Amino acid sequence: MSPEMSRRRLLALGGGALGAAAAGSLLPPSLQAAMAAGPPPGGMSAVKHVVILMQENRSFDHYFGTLRGVRGFGDRNAIELPSGKLVFEQPAALGRTVLPFPIRGAAETQKKDLQYIGDLDHSWSGGGKAWRGGWMDGWVSAKTAATMAYYDRQDLPLHYELADTFTVCDAYHSSIHTSTSPNRNHLWSGWTGYEADGSRAVSNAAYAEGTHPGYPWPTYAERLEAAGRSWKTYTEWENFTDNNIEFFTTFKKIARKALAPTGGHTFMESFYAAVRDTDDTAERARLLAALEDGVAGLSDAERSLFERGLRRVETGKLADAFRADVAAGSLPEVSYLVPSAIDSEHPGSSSPIASATLVYKVLDALGSHPDVWRHTVVLINYDENDGFFDHVPPPVPPADNTDERWKGQPTGLGIRVPLLVVSPWSVGGYVCSETFDHTSVIRFLERLTGIQEPNITPWRRAVTGDLTSAFDFRRAHRQPGVEQPGPIPPFSGRWRPQPPLVQRMPLQEPGSRPARPLPYQPDASAKVGSGTVTVALSNVGRASAHFALYPYAGEYAVPQHRDVKGTDEWAVPLTGDHYRFTITGPNGFRREFEGPATGGADVTSHIDHHDRDLHITVGNTSTAPLTFTVRPLGYVDEDDLDGWTRTVTVKPGRSRTVVHSASDAHGWYDIEVTAPGGFRRRLMGHIENGRASVSG
Repeated sequence: MSPEMSRRRLLALGGGALGAAAAGSLLPPSLQAAMAAGPPPGGMSAVKHVVILMQENRSFDHYFGTLRGVRGFGDRNAIELPSGKLVFEQPAALGRTVLPFPIRGAAETQKKDLQYIGDLDHSWSGGGKAWRGGWMDGWVSAKTAATMAYYDRQDLPLHYELADTFTVCDAYHSSIHTSTSPNRNHLWSGWTGYEADGSRAVSNAAYAEGTHPGYPWPTYAERLEAAGRSWKTYTEWENFTDNNIEFFTTFKKIARKALAPTGGHTFMESFYAAVRDTDDTAERARLLAALEDGVAGLSDAERSLFERGLRRVETGKLADAFRADVAAGSLPEVSYLVPSAIDSEHPGSSSPIASATLVYKVLDALGSHPDVWRHTVVLINYDENDGFFDHVPPPVPPADNTDERWKGQPTGLGIRVPLLVVSPWSVGGYVCSETFDHTSVIRFLERLTGIQEPNITPWRRAVTGDLTSAFDFRRAHRQPGVEQPGPIPPFSGRWRPQPPLVQRMPLQEPGSRPARPLPYQPDASAKVGSGTVTVALSNVGRASAHFALYPYAGEYAVPQHRDVKGTDEWAVPLTGDHYRFTITGPNGFRREFEGPATGGADVTSHIDHHDRDLHITVGNTSTAPLTFTVRPLGYVDEDDLDGWTRTVTVKPGRSRTVVHSASDAHGWYDIEVTAPGGFRRRLMGHIENGRASVSG
């Protein structure tokens, strides 16, 4: 396919025809050829360029809930709601529930096009209502039933092929439970601070450029500039106000100075709106010439920031400008791509196929110059989830963390969104399940440049990673085979999907995928005492692990949170004659605790990561013998469950240890331990051994 294929023609082809033209693949042939050479030597030091394409408003489940081998609709670690139902069964009016439902089926029923669904509430208040203190059961009431609509492989062929070819991150979160601007503040600067009136910057207030004073704290781009490192924003005359660097005071001052000769314009969006909206070519030329007069009057330092951060190119020319720099050998170290509304993937203004077209052009530009591709990382992420459902509760800070809370609610992390890591070092169809957010992009740049970003809070640094675990900088991996994607139907109008009358839980694609090694090794055990259940938390991994406790017997009013590196204790209050709570952690870690407030049964665990064994010690502190049943709930041959199940009788004051080998299951385990009187423990998770594994 010609690299000069127009966007209009690419849209007209659709997924099926394009796939046929590219021999069963939607990836540019140039990129496929460039990938064959593998990564260059030098490991991480060989990375010369990072290209950041932040798109708009899609949640992880909304896009990838059905993708094979990720934490999607088949998640064994899905939390239970206070109603007793799984998080996928979202409560609605009149006692009904809404399950995730396919957009394709709704489109057929409502006679609409699946590419052009409408947007939903994605405000600070709406995000808080859906999250509802961590219970995650306010989605339908806060967003409408359309929140549960999802796409699959047939609908998003390029997105799924990128996931199957490179690396997809299934624990990447937006930075805050709210709209575009605060999330993009995190991408550009590491956090979202305060408005001039003292309120937290949790809305899109910055878009009122005529009255908004701008954000005074520095951006990471300014730190790159000060260090003499190259960076650039690629954006068009119309950029959906997504270039958030324009809303910081340093850049607003430069914009006002550059715009002074243009006749009353004081901010970039106002000026470029006039440029693109006029049909008078002479007037457009006058405006653009006046801007150049203003730019000529800037100091050298101001002009550099203008050209890198504020300069826009003609509508429809973003990919061309990017391609020109790649071809000229002038691609900067850090590139921020800020598309127009139609290419942004926003469900109110764009579509997945429009974004796929832009992604194709960007990847073709790199693939057409293999020496550039071999030294480039492309990060395709999404600023926020719009109002679309995701079932994984985000890690949030403890209640006493003032840096990361506003008006009683956490400012982060936000809902999961997709991240596709496209590079020579991320080939292989991997999943990476380390916890990330938008500040992780800056931290990856920190690793490459050595330039630190002090705006990132200590809690966020503790709970999120720096993206390096999504890569293998030591060895090359073969490109996996891909299936022929399905066709994309023609446009027919904007709409909101409604759930079907007969609902059923969607099936995730069968199978697993290779998984990157993770820096966690969590464990938890509990002992019942006088008035409390004391939970011993441990994590011997090299990164902090976030634990969330879900209280089902009234132990707390809302879920609780801890971040642990090493050991910690959780004193859970007993509020009656029975306790029942669940603790979850990273990468499918789960411990369920249930039993009477008095009793003699006890279970502790120990993880042997060398042999991938789980040691389960059952103890008896009562005055009579106790019989425990230890049985697997998964990750073993279903035809041999009886062979794995063990019955262990323990004398008073004694204990016995059962060793469960998880090596045949690539380190995955799911074990239930029960004893008479309602005592129950469930132990589930993955045993890391420092090497790549397989998704669970």
